[in-house]
Amino acid sequence: MEGGVHVGTKSDLEFYTVEVGDTTFRILRRYTNLRPIGSGAQGFVCAALDLVTQTNVAIKKLSRPFQNVTHAKRAFREFSIMKLVNHKNIISLLNAFTPSSTYEEFNDVYIVMELMDANLCQVIQMDLDHERISYLLYQMLCGIKHLHSAGIIHRDLKPSNIVVRSDCTLKILDFGLARTAGTSFMMTPYVVTRYYRAPEVILGMGYKENGFSLLLSLFLSFHFHF
Repeated sequence: MEGGVHVGTKSDLEFYTVEVGDTTFRILRRYTNLRPIGSGAQGFVCAALDLVTQTNVAIKKLSRPFQNVTHAKRAFREFSIMKLVNHKNIISLLNAFTPSSTYEEFNDVYIVMELMDANLCQVIQMDLDHERISYLLYQMLCGIKHLHSAGIIHRDLKPSNIVVRSDCTLKILDFGLARTAGTSFMMTPYVVTRYYRAPEVILGMGYKENGFSLLLSLFLSFHFHF
């Protein structure tokens, strides 16, 4: 184990194969009791028990991360940002590994993260009081402020990319579309789920670092559910 990433010679003794839903996982033996919890454009996620730390974790299998340059860049961005950003409202990278032993076989990448209880899509359907709603919004702002302070624009902020624990702890995840603010090249406007796309992006005015319109969209999603 080096820097949280599993490296070195791979052997069949280190890994085992298991079917989780419709997806085949070949993972380290330290992770057991896998069960599916979600999927998306970037990959498939399952919950597992880490026998080394005796904690529950989430394992994300990146979906064909090297099929082209675009997918490879997204995988690299997500891995890099999670590795470098350390904040209580940003999901933490606990481990990363591949079962491949050679460059030619290097097709699958697994990212191990903190396990949360639900995403914001599920939470906004609950009967929450004003205090809890305010606390969730506050944590969103703290997480976004930290990202912007580091010059990172998330570009895909939406309820399904925000996860919550039962104690109301909130974390932001999924950084495959993130970019560094102030880059010299033009960033495509075709990002962010349509309903949460910022007006300035729709109008081709570029990205605003404060992400106000995205946060406003999340605020409105709470407002109309309560």
